[in-house]
Amino acid sequence: MNIVVNGEKQSFENSITLEQLVTKMGFFGKRIAIELNEEIRPADQFSTIHLNEGDVVEIVQAIGGGQGDELIIAGKKYSSRLLVGTGKYKDLTETQAAIETSGAEIVTVAIRRTNIGQNPGEANLLDVISPDKYTILPNTAGCYTAKDALRTCRLARELLGGHKLVKLEVLGDEKTLFPDITATLESAEILIKEGFEVMVYTNDDPIIAKRLEEMGCVAVMPLAAPIGSGLGIRNPYNIMTIIENAKVPIIVDAGVGTASDAAIGMELGCAGILMNTAIAHAKNPVLMASAMKKAVQSGREAFLAGRMPRRRYASASSPLDGLI
Repeated sequence: MNIVVNGEKQSFENSITLEQLVTKMGFFGKRIAIELNEEIRPADQFSTIHLNEGDVVEIVQAIGGGQGDELIIAGKKYSSRLLVGTGKYKDLTETQAAIETSGAEIVTVAIRRTNIGQNPGEANLLDVISPDKYTILPNTAGCYTAKDALRTCRLARELLGGHKLVKLEVLGDEKTLFPDITATLESAEILIKEGFEVMVYTNDDPIIAKRLEEMGCVAVMPLAAPIGSGLGIRNPYNIMTIIENAKVPIIVDAGVGTASDAAIGMELGCAGILMNTAIAHAKNPVLMASAMKKAVQSGREAFLAGRMPRRRYASASSPLDGLI
């Protein structure tokens, strides 16, 4: 039996009651309210209400008021600040498992020609990474000209039914995969005029980052190091300068190799981290996805907490008053 609980699909071998569902979800005995198929059900009836195939259940509880610490891109709120790619995994099963474990809500996909003669029953990426669950972020990976980047974005909009959010990258060199800034600026300007919401990959130049923001890009994504290199953040001071001057989310894109790199990026004040190779090429991608999720969360908390000042000399933790 398949049902939807708080927006996520849940499967059970047999029919269960609301009370059994509450118990399985770990909410038994807690103060909650339940809406079943848009109808509120009293708590004293949970044990007698049986769920059926396709039922939609909403379970709510009280939380502290105020604004949450959410990532907002193009007016949409996200609870996860980790964005992930879908390439380089050994198969779609591993892709799905790693992305689910990462907790990411924004997932990048490349747009490529279909394989003529493909088996009609062969799985498609969007079959395992559903647009109903994730914000699909088509990117222009592999494009070396403004013309190709524009064509790719327009095809992505058609493929995804009018989808406006895209990740723009126009590469300038096959060895380094550094961005071609002139072509990036040209492409971004045209896409924005056509109504696209552009998240843009760029170098770590604060001047270019600000110009892309002023043009209307909804997020600016400076590289930490060359794509797929795993070298970590090579120029943290430029990243900090970009963040200090920005009014849109700054998301480190490319170069992260391990969890400590992600944490450092978040501690600098980045709004998020986008990665693919660091997870997909790990010896255990699913475990690395879990590590990256925690690193992004802890790095964000450390940034919000505000680190202690660096000192050249020691400073005693214990007071000296009353020393024997």
